[in-house]
Amino acid sequence: MKRSMLVFAVLGATGLSWAVIASAAPPAKNFDAEIAGHAKTMLDEGKKTFRYDTFGDEAFWGDALQLHKAIAGAKNGGVGPGVSPKTALSVGLKVDADALPAALKKQLAAGKVNLDDPATTIALLKLNAVVGVTAFANPDGSVKSMGLQCALCHSTVDDSFAPGIGKRLDGWANRDLNVGAIMSLAPNLKPFTDLLGVDVATVKKVLASWGPGRFDAELDKDGKALRPDGKQAGTLIPPAFGLAGVNLHTWTGFGSVTYWNAYVGATEMHGSGTFFDARFNDKGQYPVAAKSGSGNTRGTPDKLTSKLAALHFYQLSIPAPKAPVESYDHSAYERGKAIFAGPGKCATCHVPPLFTEPGHNLHAPSEVGVDSFQADRSPTHMYRTAPLAGLWTHQKGGFYHDGRFATLLDVVNHYDTHLRLNLSDKDKKDLVEYLKGI
Repeated sequence: MKRSMLVFAVLGATGLSWAVIASAAPPAKNFDAEIAGHAKTMLDEGKKTFRYDTFGDEAFWGDALQLHKAIAGAKNGGVGPGVSPKTALSVGLKVDADALPAALKKQLAAGKVNLDDPATTIALLKLNAVVGVTAFANPDGSVKSMGLQCALCHSTVDDSFAPGIGKRLDGWANRDLNVGAIMSLAPNLKPFTDLLGVDVATVKKVLASWGPGRFDAELDKDGKALRPDGKQAGTLIPPAFGLAGVNLHTWTGFGSVTYWNAYVGATEMHGSGTFFDARFNDKGQYPVAAKSGSGNTRGTPDKLTSKLAALHFYQLSIPAPKAPVESYDHSAYERGKAIFAGPGKCATCHVPPLFTEPGHNLHAPSEVGVDSFQADRSPTHMYRTAPLAGLWTHQKGGFYHDGRFATLLDVVNHYDTHLRLNLSDKDKKDLVEYLKGI
């Protein structure tokens, strides 16, 4: 009798356990479908954030710097001569052809739009047609402020309508964009002079030193305006595609992709958001950041943090674009592929198909064979193994973090010497064709 009662008790407890498990189980709805729906939502929201979200940074670029007034010009309620579409295109700003009304496209094609008039620039801004820039208007239609988006630096267009006007190419580095020249137009540079403790002339000199396709994202942290040799201290704008599977982001591996989104969104774009990194409290390495407290930025309200997940998702979804079939020699490409994996030793670090190391993808400057200036501005004191897929899209401005090598052959020659590879001239040319094609 006791044994039977024990068996029933065990069976009863087991049944109760299964009942509890069953009641805690998810509903019968297909979770795969839920995942797919979530992915689509994240993709859509991330694209919108990447292209159009300012995170409230108009409070800095417009309200504080008054940059919109310099763009509008005195005749349109601003100051100075203003910025015409021709001038805007000359400093690398791009126009999204899909945002232009059909009637306006016809007028542009017929040459009936005045591209020398800043009023035309204002009209394009109001259409949300200038990639990476948003204008905020008063009730009377005049521009009261302006903000910037991720797409300003990390998108371009395909020039399908005209040079600088076409369909968006998200994730492509805008190596035409002269960030320093645009920033120097601001009527009020006091936020920079106060932060850096220098005069306006010095700020403008530094901004002018960068040139097209470069930006210095550490200047407001360490105050190093120039290299020790007197050359500019900015780095080339990197692409934001082909990042899925890549561990550390940026030239010197500050952190992950989403880390850099928070860093840029809150401390470079000056959006209202949260960014935390105690490494910037180091007064020796980051005297400006330690004083300003930018390593613990807490914008109120926080317009950035809730957007980081979808923004990250969208960026990881952007593939590295395939090289046009006519842009490289296919026979040489195949020979170069074998050199890349073999005697060139390239694949040791640039592991296909990621073309960077799976894992901790950082190297000491001595391993790379270059000086440590830019590496030492990073908490890592190292350089990241840059992913190479889509390399053909960002050859303008040179190679490496600062464009020190003008051509891919210069890069190959550098490693041939540094690693004592003893590659033949033919091997080098074949390797270059492979790099152009991946």
